[in-house]
Amino acid sequence: LLMADMAHIAGLIAGGVAKNPFDYGFHVITTTTHKTLRGPRGGLILSKGIVSNPLRAPEKTIENIPTLIDRSIFPGMQGGPHMHTIAAKAVAFHEALQPEFRQYAQQVVKNAAVLADEMQQRGFQLVTGGTSNHLILADVYNSFGIDGKQAEVALDKIGLTLNANSVPDDPLPPFKPSGIRLGTPAMTTRGLVESDMAQIADWMLRAIQGRDDAEKLSTLRSEVALFCSRLAI
Repeated sequence: LLMADMAHIAGLIAGGVAKNPFDYGFHVITTTTHKTLRGPRGGLILSKGIVSNPLRAPEKTIENIPTLIDRSIFPGMQGGPHMHTIAAKAVAFHEALQPEFRQYAQQVVKNAAVLADEMQQRGFQLVTGGTSNHLILADVYNSFGIDGKQAEVALDKIGLTLNANSVPDDPLPPFKPSGIRLGTPAMTTRGLVESDMAQIADWMLRAIQGRDDAEKLSTLRSEVALFCSRLAI
């Protein structure tokens, strides 16, 4: 039995820029409905096989996986469906079927590649030396001598949202790790393209360098707010 979790890249798969695990023989796939898929918070379990009455215990075979999953989840573990969330998921799935969603997924990857390059030019050490999807993991401890939490707080103060994240063989504790993790789906949804990535990287560097200067951070926050005011929501 092969299971894949595609929570982070579900939107990229739907947009045709990442591989579908089902094409490689996987039997079960789990995912969230938010992140790159841009829906409400929630989850999905996808599987191939025969769907039958979950009230009758089927034989435990690969073909019966859908029914076995249904039987194990409802009504024992899951109940009380939130109809407003189900409606929001339906909207997200409909959007993912549109040609514009494929353009969005392609732009997400393009933006991430350029942002990764712009960050490296400004001294950010990236764990993977670049990116082929929407995510970037930078080691700010080895780059600037600060932990990821310090960087996260400084960037949050100017209006840039990301999170502290551990890096491989991290010498620092998980709550104050060496890295920061960021992605491009939200900014791409707002309409940013490759030419905007240098500005994002520049703000990141200036915020980290001026993290102890409230006046500098306030100036940067005003710049970010003005920039964002020109974008669609």
